[in-house]
Amino acid sequence: MERRGGSWSTVTVLWLVLTGLVLSPCMAEEEVVMNTKLETSDLRWTVYPPHPESQWEEMSGHDDEGTSVRTYQLCPGDSSTSHWLRSRLIPRRTASVLYVEIRFTMIECSSLPYNSHWSCKETFNLYYYQTDTDEATNTHPAWMENPYTKVDTVAADFLLRRGGEKKSNVKTLRISRLTKRGVYLAFQAQGVCMALLAVRVYFKKCPTLTRSFSRFPETVPHTLVEGAQGVCVDNAETPPGELARPPSMLCGEDGQWVGQPATACACRPGYEATDTDLRCRACPVGQYKAGSGVGGCVLCPTNSNTLVTGSAYCLCRPGYHRADSDPTHTPCTRPPSAPRSIVTQINDTMVTLEWSEPLERGGRGDLTYSVGCVRCGDSSPQRACLPCEEGVSYRPSQRGLSQRRVVIRGLLPHTTYTFTVQSENGVSQLSLSEPSVERVNITTSRDVPAPVSGIRRTKASENSLTLQWHSRQNTHYTVLEYQLRYCPKDGPESGQWQYVTSVVSSVVVSNLQRSTSYQVQVRARTMAGYSNFSPASTFTTLPDIEAHSQLMVTGVLVAMGILLLITAVIIAGYCYCKHLCVKDIEMNDQNGQYLMRQTGMKVYIDPFTYEDPNEAVRDFAKEIDVSFVKIEEVIGAGEFGEVCRGRLKVPGKKENYVAIKTLKGGYTDKQRRDFLSEASIMGQFQSVGQFQHPNIIHLEGVITASCPVMILTEFMENGALDSFLRLNDGQFTPIQLVGMLRGIASGMKYLSEMSYVHRDLAARNILVNSNLVCKVSDFGLSRFLQENSSDPTYTSSLGGKIPIRWTAPEAIAFRKFTSASDAWSYGIVMWEVMSFGERPYWDMSNQDVINAIEQDYRLPPPPECPSSLHSLMLDCWQKERAARPRFANVVSALDRLIRNPASLKITQPDGPGSSQPLLDQRPPPPLSACGSVSEWLHAIKMSRYEESFTQAGFTNLEVIAQISTEDLLRIGVTLAGHQKKILSSIQTLRVLKTPPTLRY
Repeated sequence: MERRGGSWSTVTVLWLVLTGLVLSPCMAEEEVVMNTKLETSDLRWTVYPPHPESQWEEMSGHDDEGTSVRTYQLCPGDSSTSHWLRSRLIPRRTASVLYVEIRFTMIECSSLPYNSHWSCKETFNLYYYQTDTDEATNTHPAWMENPYTKVDTVAADFLLRRGGEKKSNVKTLRISRLTKRGVYLAFQAQGVCMALLAVRVYFKKCPTLTRSFSRFPETVPHTLVEGAQGVCVDNAETPPGELARPPSMLCGEDGQWVGQPATACACRPGYEATDTDLRCRACPVGQYKAGSGVGGCVLCPTNSNTLVTGSAYCLCRPGYHRADSDPTHTPCTRPPSAPRSIVTQINDTMVTLEWSEPLERGGRGDLTYSVGCVRCGDSSPQRACLPCEEGVSYRPSQRGLSQRRVVIRGLLPHTTYTFTVQSENGVSQLSLSEPSVERVNITTSRDVPAPVSGIRRTKASENSLTLQWHSRQNTHYTVLEYQLRYCPKDGPESGQWQYVTSVVSSVVVSNLQRSTSYQVQVRARTMAGYSNFSPASTFTTLPDIEAHSQLMVTGVLVAMGILLLITAVIIAGYCYCKHLCVKDIEMNDQNGQYLMRQTGMKVYIDPFTYEDPNEAVRDFAKEIDVSFVKIEEVIGAGEFGEVCRGRLKVPGKKENYVAIKTLKGGYTDKQRRDFLSEASIMGQFQSVGQFQHPNIIHLEGVITASCPVMILTEFMENGALDSFLRLNDGQFTPIQLVGMLRGIASGMKYLSEMSYVHRDLAARNILVNSNLVCKVSDFGLSRFLQENSSDPTYTSSLGGKIPIRWTAPEAIAFRKFTSASDAWSYGIVMWEVMSFGERPYWDMSNQDVINAIEQDYRLPPPPECPSSLHSLMLDCWQKERAARPRFANVVSALDRLIRNPASLKITQPDGPGSSQPLLDQRPPPPLSACGSVSEWLHAIKMSRYEESFTQAGFTNLEVIAQISTEDLLRIGVTLAGHQKKILSSIQTLRVLKTPPTLRY
């Protein structure tokens, strides 16, 4: 093959690029905003630097389908220069997330000439820049990472070599949180020999959907939305009430609708669902549906019917009714017929009536009877009848009788009465027909005595009364006995009267209450029956003075006894608590305190040892009903699907926010098992004794009975620790940072005591809540070492790569994962925290990191890092794993530092450490090395303040050199870390400008 200038010729590279390549078509439900494969003319992208011999070169060729395609290729001779390629402005339209599909080929470094092999690389970087206008020029934006935002470093899966298979690479990258009108894509290559075949930029859309009787339009997913708003299908409605809202549904980032609609619609009354949840149809004539929601049309109840389709209730036929309390699904009924066969028994002035049940009850079970009474005097037909006197009584009652018998007393002698018995049920009042009544006439006989009078008390005690009354002598009748009734004055209701009989006109009433008033009535009985009761008289029993005195003495003694009992309980409780405090271990944390028994510690069980993985989920995770969960917004994307924020409301418990991990559709059984394994692991770390560990993320439960499958954990407001620290650079004091580290170490101490090895301890896997409490998360990823790779990384069983910058040497070389390897990772986390989220080992390659560690190089202390903390980091990075501290020792060491804050002010080590730190940190460039204020701010990555500096009048380097902390506050630089970075860069220029006589 031909070579030109030590590199591969253009013809050779193009031949390797186009041989055997087929570009994949666009997927369904995707809207493409740019596709270079469809371009027929020059792309005219911008390249930098503009050197013809070593820049990106645009070329034309044909793919296997014979389609002309425009490509860019690059094959520089060394890696000392960054080669940039920037697209034209790409509109984002309405999407907040774009996907970039890159098809490229890359030449294996070993296939290049020897003089190029030493500087060759097999990766390139992708950046993007947001803007509202097409403002890019050859010099703007500046060709550096800031103001561009890095998307990812892209490596090839297939490398071209002489005589080898010619395959292209396809990588799809995600750009999120887009807010401006469009973006520029920028490709940065440094020492790579490659060809860019096609670039396709698109976003995903959720298609038009009808579900749960709700219709949703085609929707573009957004990161922070409540959900797409829909409408109910015809003849459907949202649930009634003040909180009723239109149906809404979450459109996932992958273009798929998530879950079920919130406030879903339901078929209106009179309409039922078809065999699916897409349409509501009217109930036919003769059928009805009373309420909205689930359920179908049913036949009308007995004696009812509908006249039109779509009826919510059935009308009763003429003569039939429903009571107000009857549900709409009950049959229509009618009043009962009249009672039958009234039988009377006359005992002087007392009458007993009995009757038979009506022939027709009307179809109801609430049949009752009422008795009426009128007095007609003598038998003369001209004499009008009058209602019976008030003294007539009915036993058990006059109305609402459920039994067919009543006793009537208090009638007058030699008087004709007409009694009526009426049968009633719940619809009798609604009927316009005549009442169902049966009548009977009777005449009483003989005379009855006049009411008794003159009741008086002749003697009284604490619990008895002796009463006496007048005894009238009359030749017309003889009194057979007297009946006295009594009850407390405040309770003369029926059923509370007590009765006493006597053959003489006096009686002793005993077993009464002290100091209580009683109402008393008396009546006489002759052969004609009872007279009316006399008017009520009131009498009172006497109080017990001696008993009252004894009661006071008893009260004093009881009070003294209660006081002695309380004293004994307090002493016993104090002794018991002291006993417990001796036996329990007190563990102090930022979030509070919790107690853990020394014995009874659980041991972690690997869920993959279960023959049925679903059994592990049932053992360790609680199943939650999907109706208890409401998804509110998508907050990120995970390895298995989207991560959402939502609310969990379990009946009887307080509603709280949760993080929801979803398993995207189309998963395999293995993916589902791996997804739920994290819940099986996390569920084992829920409590120590009866208290929740404050530094382990809490599992709320899982949803496996419906789609999508979900894992619910507590919601951590501040997200991942690394991004949280970068966002708050310089905002926290050393004692606050040590407090965070102490919480992480406490959580890892608990995991190590459970015999659990985390394997991926990093700041990105530590979550922070609103109280700055750090909690260990990300459990259950199954990892193995990827072999035969030019850039060793850990790869999960699902293909997700994990950097090795946090991994101990023995885990890289021999796959030896232990709590000691977690201790190594914890040291890296300490470095991340103290550097406010700086990337460990900066931009070094993974292989360079491995080589440096093998040569005993270690990370240097971050700026202003206390020397005691860096010493603890170096202890965690001991090459021999047995020499590394246990997490219990780490917690104790951090507790000592917290109790002695003065030790955190020492930032210079007392002597040389056991390991030589890496010394190639790149400090911010001095002000004197820059040509303008804009260039200086870009160099120290503070370009966010460029507009503020200009508005404040700091437009040249001479003015910048005199800036102070007060000036920075006035400009708007409030973060302490940003102030230190700016002032340290200015300090160099001040020294250079100071006259020599003032320097010494």
